[in-house]
Amino acid sequence: MRPVLAIPPFPGARLPAFALPGGDGLGDADTLLAALARHRVGGCYWGQAIAGPAVLTAANWPADADPWALLDKAELVVLPAEDPRTLLALAAGVPLELAGGEAVDRSALVRAHLTGWAWRDPFSGDAISAVQAIELAGFWRQLIDSNRGITAALGFAYWKRPTVAPLLWNGLEAPFQRGMPVLADGDRVAVWRSRLSAAQVRALGNRPVLEVEDGFLRSAGLGADCVPPLSISVDGDGVHFDPTRPSGIERLLQEGVFPADLVERAAALRQAIVAAGLSKYERGTVAALPRPGGARRHVLVPGQVEDDRAVTSGGALPSNLELLRRARAEAGPDAFLIYKPHPDVLAGHRKGMIAPTDMAALADQVETAASMAALIAMVDELHVNSSLAGFEALLRDKPVTVHGVPFYAGWGLTTDRGPVPPRRTARRTLDELVAAAYLLYPRYLDPETGLPCPAEVLVQRLTAAAPALDAKASAVIAVRRTAGRVRRLLGR
Repeated sequence: MRPVLAIPPFPGARLPAFALPGGDGLGDADTLLAALARHRVGGCYWGQAIAGPAVLTAANWPADADPWALLDKAELVVLPAEDPRTLLALAAGVPLELAGGEAVDRSALVRAHLTGWAWRDPFSGDAISAVQAIELAGFWRQLIDSNRGITAALGFAYWKRPTVAPLLWNGLEAPFQRGMPVLADGDRVAVWRSRLSAAQVRALGNRPVLEVEDGFLRSAGLGADCVPPLSISVDGDGVHFDPTRPSGIERLLQEGVFPADLVERAAALRQAIVAAGLSKYERGTVAALPRPGGARRHVLVPGQVEDDRAVTSGGALPSNLELLRRARAEAGPDAFLIYKPHPDVLAGHRKGMIAPTDMAALADQVETAASMAALIAMVDELHVNSSLAGFEALLRDKPVTVHGVPFYAGWGLTTDRGPVPPRRTARRTLDELVAAAYLLYPRYLDPETGLPCPAEVLVQRLTAAAPALDAKASAVIAVRRTAGRVRRLLGR
């Protein structure tokens, strides 16, 4: 007998054990079959949907096709009892006959292919129930289904592809392209827009695309250092940092429903992130920093990359210098202003340096060593342009004044100085914002198994240790850092 569930063969994944012999055989058959049908998992559930015959048999049922698409049109299934797809026929409500004329025993088939197996969490190795295994397979199916129809992925740097490929996989080949493929009507294209060539931009024209960007828990290192992302967002509406048009996360926050169990999950995740000192690029220390300004009100002003799309897309102040000026004007002369340059700017990779004389005139301290999480924990409030640091400060119950229009502005949680779009009328709690930003909007990759994973798994991995880089990635990082030092020495 074989188990009904398997882990999809995501590109580059190291598939751990999912089912082992020796399950207890317990569980309500009807409940489990309903769960299989609800999540449409079992068999090759990552396969492509094809048309099939009205009567499905072992001889005419392709093993690599999505079984649920075939069952949707089937009128009868005839299989031997040892075939786990018998369970799928029962779950789909399609009449089932067992080869050889055996009587159909629902409970026996459920034991043989589902509850008679000991299911394991592939991320931790811990025992899980059959229902939990079905739900995890459903999580993978939902991701794969969201990628159906993606025939091309453009603008993805080679060092990002190994971690992005599983998150864009649609059951076929990873669709990365160097040039511009011929596209048919209905083809979906995923793009990393900032790296598209001029020819690709012209060829795409007004075709709707899926915009891919780093997620909000990205990695334990900088993108400019070529550290690959462990989280991405894939947005068919817009992009989260562009307020001139709706985005997927804005729609979630404006129109979404947040059940109590989702909000509770978000609260637990928020607490884990804060306790571990995590931010987008860092595994920070949680040790308390001294307050250099004593009893004065401490205000953190995080810089950004000035030519980044998060700054140039609309609504944000054009420069770090202007942000620092406005923060000083609003905070007043008695506040102790701490300016933290963006790490990509500090590394010499990107635009955004402020002249030392200007920094000295406006900031009481320029901080380059302490982690963002530790700084946020120490200060009293933040002034940001459109930096994600403002969102990370909200997680830590810090007041945030926003001078641009990031995704987290306009929901009643920030003091907004930027031109928030009037379409943002909903009011959200902090944990509803967390649920949208960390649980519903992005996708995550487990660096240990190479499998798409829930947010909690990546938080655990980043908390435990920095993900290891292969030798090629480490060499690229060394070259990039050397280039950054040269740019700084040349004053660029």
